[in-house]
Amino acid sequence: MLTSDFDYNLPPHLIAQEPSPERGGSRLMVIGGDGQLKALTWFASLAQFLPPRALLVVNDARVTPARLLGRRLGGGKVELLILDPPVGTFSGPLDRLCLGKPGRNLKPGTELTFEKNDLKLEARVVEAESDGPHRLIRFFFQSDPASVLDALGHLPLPPYIRRPDRPDDFDRYQTVYAKSPGAVAAPTAGLHFTREHLKTLKEAGFETVSVSLRVGAGTFAPLTSAMLQEGRLHEEWVEVGPEAVLAVRRAQEEGRTVVAIGTTAARALEWASEGGIIKPKKGGCTLFIRPGFRFQTVEALITNFHLPGSSLMYLVGALAGRETILKAYAQAIEAEFRFYSYGDAMLLLPQFDKC
Repeated sequence: MLTSDFDYNLPPHLIAQEPSPERGGSRLMVIGGDGQLKALTWFASLAQFLPPRALLVVNDARVTPARLLGRRLGGGKVELLILDPPVGTFSGPLDRLCLGKPGRNLKPGTELTFEKNDLKLEARVVEAESDGPHRLIRFFFQSDPASVLDALGHLPLPPYIRRPDRPDDFDRYQTVYAKSPGAVAAPTAGLHFTREHLKTLKEAGFETVSVSLRVGAGTFAPLTSAMLQEGRLHEEWVEVGPEAVLAVRRAQEEGRTVVAIGTTAARALEWASEGGIIKPKKGGCTLFIRPGFRFQTVEALITNFHLPGSSLMYLVGALAGRETILKAYAQAIEAEFRFYSYGDAMLLLPQFDKC
């Protein structure tokens, strides 16, 4: 395959810069099992298009405010994005790989300070990538890193959202069920759900269970020829626990459809599946799902509209077919759907279409 296989032209005004005025107020495109457009509707009407009693598998990753704005000791402003935010309760020095700018001012030995109100976090540049933005930074945490970052950090909004983060992003760029810290990007398909909507789905006979995948900054990176050749993506931490496994197995035994809420949930489920059997599993996942991949667990998918040529486009293309996806994206553009993280949603129904 070529990196251009999932390219398309998107008018810039369709890149959502803001969430919908109300959570859950987004639109929904439904693609049937035959690959044809089934509906252009609202996300609130999701239940009427889901296969009966489907199992919805969500990613409960919580976005860490891992973007730090500070200054060099005795110098100018700096910005860091911690690529692997710390989890757990501890204090003391901790080394983390970061994206940093301006790079010319982040040389080894440079002292950094990040402050807000009475809280201060100090750091030092340990190593600098010779020809890139990566820096190994040693942070000197005086208390629990998660609490420090929650107080000092900014949400790392995707680069195509061309505005600073605001206080309301701390709510809207987080799913209502987020609990597992360490992600630097949101599992955006889940952003459409409200607590009331989830309650309504439960009352209608739909079951929900969670897995965890700490979404990394690599999710926005363009694919390279090397990735296509090797069939591996950037590593992300995944945990598929016993509760999720039991729920999936029970749904499969009962003939109920397993619906992944987002590409990250889909990757987690397929990574934990082998020989048609899903098992509890945790660790670093580099699974690259692309056309030709044989899905073992995921049968249907709720997802947003993704960047051209991204690994996420390849995943949805693997599930529904390249031509189906490119046609659906063209229809979404014509209907002026909103794209990317704060955009609208798509439901891809299973090919045997149980509806």
